[in-house]
Amino acid sequence: MNETDKRYIEEAAAHFKALLTEQLKRQRKMAAEAEGPRDFASMEKIVVGICPGDGIGPKIMDQSLGVLKVLLEEELASGRIELRWIDGLTIENRLACGKAVPEDVLAEIKACDVLLKGPTTTPKGGTMESANVTLRRELDLYANVRPVRVPEEGIDWIFFRENTEGEYALGSRGIEVPGELAMDFKVTTDAGTRRICRAAFEHAKANGKTLVACVTKANIMKKTDGNFSRICHEVAADYPGIEVEDYYIDIMTAKLVNKTARSRFQVFVLPNLYGDIITDEAAEIQGGVGTAGSANLGDRYAMFEAIHGSAPRMMEEGRGDYSNPASILKAASMMLSHIGLTEKADRLADALEACAAEKKVVITGHPDGATGYEFAEYVVSKL
Repeated sequence: MNETDKRYIEEAAAHFKALLTEQLKRQRKMAAEAEGPRDFASMEKIVVGICPGDGIGPKIMDQSLGVLKVLLEEELASGRIELRWIDGLTIENRLACGKAVPEDVLAEIKACDVLLKGPTTTPKGGTMESANVTLRRELDLYANVRPVRVPEEGIDWIFFRENTEGEYALGSRGIEVPGELAMDFKVTTDAGTRRICRAAFEHAKANGKTLVACVTKANIMKKTDGNFSRICHEVAADYPGIEVEDYYIDIMTAKLVNKTARSRFQVFVLPNLYGDIITDEAAEIQGGVGTAGSANLGDRYAMFEAIHGSAPRMMEEGRGDYSNPASILKAASMMLSHIGLTEKADRLADALEACAAEKKVVITGHPDGATGYEFAEYVVSKL
């Protein structure tokens, strides 16, 4: 071993020590400071931050705001709800500031109660973290919740993806020996796993579900995924009548496209990376990622967004007006439910389901289909 090798190893050891120290502090803070959900019903005013993002984000956000303003006419007029526009999450501003989420933008977001967010572009290569990963960490949005429904096929799924750990927490902080090897890190804490599993079982209990599928790769990732599975079963013991079944991520991706088996699944709980991948597959079964919304939930903050990216190619090709706002509208429905406006959330969800079933206004992403504006107007007509 030469001196250069020794230097790389010493630097890597110091780097790993710093990461381990940081994550231990985080685990102990989570274990000591667990909070309960906010009581939105008791709040005189709820501030909804509106972050359009970039790419097609501003396009689909404009259409969703048009629908929300019709749906929330009374609450907006009385001041019970405030829609607060937040600029600054564009790729141009983030690159100029050199931060995934500039500090002034983060402060504006933290001044809101919930956030409705459009997709944001993550630069390829380099060390800039995804804006979503930063927001999930800074706001401690530990539960990524993604529903998928295809009633005619008996599909009614909801995914609870751990949102602040796994490969994503440390994925931009790996080490490299140039020209020879690179290593990234994955972290799973007991406190972080316990709270996402409890969120999944609480949902199952509250909604009459009887099966939770715990999806890992514990046969290979024996420490991280092994602990995730173990803790999931420990949490399950507090919920009699709800069965937990273990699945490996590879076979679960196959099960979801097996039409004779998939309708039995109800609630899924899984680590960060697997959840990211499999919910895109599930959304495709529903009709594409443009049809799916998601919630990012914590004890203090909550963020609602489409599950897809910013589609820069659509913008480059001049097709932005043909982007589908259904995803952000589904996220908006989830947001309304979260803040206690259940009736309005259901009205929006039912309108979206009716539009999908009737197929009178269909978005293809190209001029042969409807524009986002035409689709939004169609949704409003169904409210």
